[in-house]
Amino acid sequence: MSVRLFAALVLSALSFGVQAETLNESYAFATLGEPKYATDFSHFDYVNPAAPKGGDVRLAAIGTYDNFNRFASRGVPGERTGELYDTLFTNSDDEPSSYYPLIAESARFPPDMRWMELDINPRARFHDGSPITAADVAFTFNKFMTEGVPQFRTIYKGVTVKAISHLTVRIELPKPDKDQLLGLFGLPILSANFWQDHKLSEPLNTPPLGSGPYKVGSYRLGQYITYERVRDYWAANLPVNRGRYNFDTLRYDYYLDDKVALEAFKAGAYDFRPEGSPKSWATQYQGGNFARNFIIKQDETNQAAQNARWLAFNVQRPIFADRRVREAITLAFDFDWMNKALYYDAYQRTNSYFQNTVYAASGYPDAAELAWLAPLKGKVPEEVFTSIYQPPTSDGSGNNRENLLKATELLQQAGWEVKDQQLVNSQTGKPFTFELMLLSGSNFQYVLPFQHNLKRLGIDMQIREIDASQFTRRMRKRDFDMMPTVYSAMPFPNSSLQIRWDSDYIDSSWNTPGVSDPAVDSLVRQIVKHQGDEKALLSLGRALDRVLTWNMYMLPMWYSNHDRYAYWDKFSSPAIRPTYSIGFDNWWFDVNKAARLPAQRQ
Repeated sequence: MSVRLFAALVLSALSFGVQAETLNESYAFATLGEPKYATDFSHFDYVNPAAPKGGDVRLAAIGTYDNFNRFASRGVPGERTGELYDTLFTNSDDEPSSYYPLIAESARFPPDMRWMELDINPRARFHDGSPITAADVAFTFNKFMTEGVPQFRTIYKGVTVKAISHLTVRIELPKPDKDQLLGLFGLPILSANFWQDHKLSEPLNTPPLGSGPYKVGSYRLGQYITYERVRDYWAANLPVNRGRYNFDTLRYDYYLDDKVALEAFKAGAYDFRPEGSPKSWATQYQGGNFARNFIIKQDETNQAAQNARWLAFNVQRPIFADRRVREAITLAFDFDWMNKALYYDAYQRTNSYFQNTVYAASGYPDAAELAWLAPLKGKVPEEVFTSIYQPPTSDGSGNNRENLLKATELLQQAGWEVKDQQLVNSQTGKPFTFELMLLSGSNFQYVLPFQHNLKRLGIDMQIREIDASQFTRRMRKRDFDMMPTVYSAMPFPNSSLQIRWDSDYIDSSWNTPGVSDPAVDSLVRQIVKHQGDEKALLSLGRALDRVLTWNMYMLPMWYSNHDRYAYWDKFSSPAIRPTYSIGFDNWWFDVNKAARLPAQRQ
């Protein structure tokens, strides 16, 4: 990172003389380490800066949508609606967490980062041609503070954002906090002129005014939405955008069922499809269009941090309050058999909240980890100090008898007993029954085998499939017993862990199981405090991972370090793929390849 130092003279009101405060000025920032790209970089390494523009692309979305406001507290927003707006800075896809100029050009700040002044690019424009100003930035922050989610207000309590000139905005913090400042770099900047007449917490049934590379074109709520490339996009030639966003239109068609969507793809109804089902990948991606190489299959190993699938217990429900109960139910989940019988051994078992990174706890805790964990003795499971966490394993035969016997013993210790082949509470006689909430139309091959194993324990797991809007509403209200969730990849422990686990953010839908634990709070807050300290974050991340896994707040299912996707052969892509994404926004329409396809697919 290129940083130049200069002196800022401060005149004392009490005539104590002239004092100098050293300020830093920078074009780019990194949460951990230093930014990869120098001040004069022309484009990211993983793009083709000469990529041609053009072409119409069809994509698929599962479920439905009813509005265009990604930030509403109710409703289901359309695909890509969060990308209608540019942000102050933007990330690269080959670094874990760096920020490069977009709406903002540069920033000035003191060494402790207790405040920052950002200069707005004078060319920045909304889609109607109106300029993006410092007043829009200040308006956006205040809009999120008054009408956004409660977590935002909690994180930025005491922070002020003011326009001190037409194109300069000043951010002041109640205390120095680099991570808090950088978090605002990703704030989508709203048009004050448009949003002063709309509530951020309410759905929008017509498209809002944006500023990004695409704007909404034609649409039909719940059925499809088309995005049109903004031909005079103000930031098209900035280094962070050069070679990107090359398609003229992107149309998302909605399907209620993923199996139907797959057949539609094979028939040519849309162009690009990521595949999450190993069985479908192994058995369904075949036929004439594949044999003739009209459809291309890609299976690529991904060494980056990985999203992982879990089943979240609602630990605020009395039935799941006891860790022994959660462990017993985890023992009934026979991953080894499912992976072999249902998923062609395509998955790896989830065993960490920092999956596929050095922050995943492995082996026994070392001295650095124990230094963080020692004050928590008696407040966390004893296994945190004495055992290596591993999810239950089986021989894959489908006869999970040994694990079920362990589960029965744990349930008995927790006050449950079997009567007439039904597990009941030994004090109240109430049967052990709960509901697994599922999103209608998704692929849930594992559910019936899991339900069968629970039945052998005397547990009645009822299955409830609901549509996308009900699923979203119930998840936000934590109105469920158990639900599947994807825990988003985290390349290193960062401040977003507050929203995921800290008790102060208990109402966050990211804290899916509803955890409120002082020991977890303590570790998360130390992680926030030590942002930028790579050595401390390594031991803190592993310590937190041990506490979370041994508390068994969620049942680990699986992850895959493979990206599997298929596309009709009408695209070209850069020679280098970014580390942290497939990079579809860097592809371009290849007219020569498209000409070889059947006429209806060109």
